[in-house]
Amino acid sequence: MSVINPEELLNNLLDEAMSKVGSGISIVSGLQDVEKDLLAKLIEYSEKSRGVLSVVITSITYKALHPEQDIRNHQVSIPNGYSGRGFDTKYITPFMKRQKFPYMAESGWLTRSLEQKVPYNKDFPGGMNPKLKPTFLEVIDRVQHGANCSEYLSFLFQALIIKRNSQILALSRPSALSISTILEVLINHFNGSYSSTGASRLPVLAIFAAYQCLINEVKRFNNKKLLPLESHTSADKRSGRIGDIDLTDEKNRAFEAVEVKHGIPITLQIVEDAFNKFQSTNVSRYYILSTANTTDDEWIKIQAEVQRIKNVHGCQLIVNGIMPTLKYYLRLLDDPSEFINNYVKLVEDDKALKFEHKLRWNVLIGEMV
Repeated sequence: MSVINPEELLNNLLDEAMSKVGSGISIVSGLQDVEKDLLAKLIEYSEKSRGVLSVVITSITYKALHPEQDIRNHQVSIPNGYSGRGFDTKYITPFMKRQKFPYMAESGWLTRSLEQKVPYNKDFPGGMNPKLKPTFLEVIDRVQHGANCSEYLSFLFQALIIKRNSQILALSRPSALSISTILEVLINHFNGSYSSTGASRLPVLAIFAAYQCLINEVKRFNNKKLLPLESHTSADKRSGRIGDIDLTDEKNRAFEAVEVKHGIPITLQIVEDAFNKFQSTNVSRYYILSTANTTDDEWIKIQAEVQRIKNVHGCQLIVNGIMPTLKYYLRLLDDPSEFINNYVKLVEDDKALKFEHKLRWNVLIGEMV
């Protein structure tokens, strides 16, 4: 891999790792099983032995950029050595901090067992966890003798991403936000630059959060039931549901439903497919909402089909944008902060969302302060 600097190398490999992980929990790697086991051991101890992780990632990164360097000679005071600590402090630790990976305050070389002025060879005397020390030295030795640095870093980054995604992140719950501010934050949350899948779930959660409020405040929904959200991957035909969001009446019959599209313009075909899903039900209102705009030509076709469906079925089918709909719903609420609490709780709990989606929310709220 041709790179200009350490930041580019790290960011390129991180992007590749995030693409490989996606929304899954499995590592994609062509390494031998023995290599995978060694690196997995480092991840296992990554919280308790952050210094070791930092030194390993520093050593692999430096070797990738400077193949001629013997990375076992990790200090300039060692013959033919280099400044591992300096490289770590300037590049690796800041990178680990930005990604919310386990990191040291300044450098892994501040760990007493790792700062000794002797090479990291098989005779290294540094005192560290006896279960981890052989793994650490074996990884360093393999990297020095030709291991694939990019594959090693990819494995470690994928494992750290999976570990990070599994962590619970407390999300900010701001109060007293104006409706315009809420909408602005939601737009930025929906449209963040994410590496993993799952962002299309965010508008669904926002609409559902609004319904959680409306069900208790709007007369139309008296004695109606808001069904729990299904998983992001549930197919409508398989689940028996007619929308992403479904409400039923007192007799458990379909009453109202919402289909949500993110970044996908609503077309005549989408409207026809929706009708196929609900035409055998008694649903009285069906929304198709999107974050993307529909072309004028398509809009004319859609309106004709909406009227046809009204005539043959009786359902009021409403095609609209997600943001105008949310703006209208929020204006109906006594306290929009209840919507925020609902949305944040849904984002925290939804299995389709990853760490970066949740972190993005906190960043957006933090930028408001």
